[in-house]
Amino acid sequence: MSNSIIKSAKAVIAIEKNALEDLENKIDGEFVKACELISQCSGKVIVIGMGKSGHIGNKIAASLASTGTPAFAVHPAEAGHGDLGMISRNDVVIAISYSGESDEISMILPVIQRAGVKIISMTGNHSSSIAKAADIHIDVGVKKEACPHNLAPTASTTATLAMGDAIAVSLLTMKGFTPDDFARSHPSGSLGRRLLTFVTNIMKTGDEIPLINPNATLSDALVEMTKKGLGMVIIHENMNLIGIYTDGDLRRTLEKTQNLNDLKINDVMTKDCSAILDSEPAIKAVELMDGKNINSLPVLDKNKKIVGAINMHSLMQAKVV
Repeated sequence: MSNSIIKSAKAVIAIEKNALEDLENKIDGEFVKACELISQCSGKVIVIGMGKSGHIGNKIAASLASTGTPAFAVHPAEAGHGDLGMISRNDVVIAISYSGESDEISMILPVIQRAGVKIISMTGNHSSSIAKAADIHIDVGVKKEACPHNLAPTASTTATLAMGDAIAVSLLTMKGFTPDDFARSHPSGSLGRRLLTFVTNIMKTGDEIPLINPNATLSDALVEMTKKGLGMVIIHENMNLIGIYTDGDLRRTLEKTQNLNDLKINDVMTKDCSAILDSEPAIKAVELMDGKNINSLPVLDKNKKIVGAINMHSLMQAKVV
């Protein structure tokens, strides 16, 4: 039984893989026209599909919206009962029907056409009524479904989904959509947090900054380091950065001497240390710490004055790491 299951599953993957390979040849002038039409659209992209095509349409609309092309899906049956009001003259409609003969879509297309809305169809039959009614037709036909009865939408929905992704990514490229743009539409996701969280949002400020002057003793520095809990002290004069001393530096100091009472922080601090501006994305702090193999950084403002401190733990708490 297990062998037959594996054989069946591999056959599905093989059929759908072949369908995707065939799909490459369907990226033609009509595809280009569709992308150009959508890129010039001053309204939104409305995706309509019935049944399995509707589920695929939901995903295509979501992909478009998240990559810089305003879009949403409308159920064709609901459209005939008032939701057509969501579609305006400046919009573009993508009608998905593998047969190209969906009754629910065919019934509302004349209304959409009379409103002057441009229509892109995605079907497996260029001679179908929906394909003929559209301004632009994109062929998503497949040789056969992965279903052994050649009935259940499988390879065809995979091909349609891939074609939708191809449209979304092509538009993304045409618009110069950047990772920052992506993050702004995904503020709750990990990428959004990484790109939209700035050092100033999570740094320690005010009395939380471990500060000490260069004439202080090492013992005083260790008290401040322990009190503030950032694994470092920042040495300054009038909030100008002079140096830094970390718990790693302490271990190296202890390897050289056991007598800490006579040492001044100025004797053991690291001068010309790394720092980061408060206006930088927090992910830049991660990259700087990783590159320098350090765990904490002083934070400076545009005038190079100390305004905060940040360490890897702060970045982890903010889920930047």
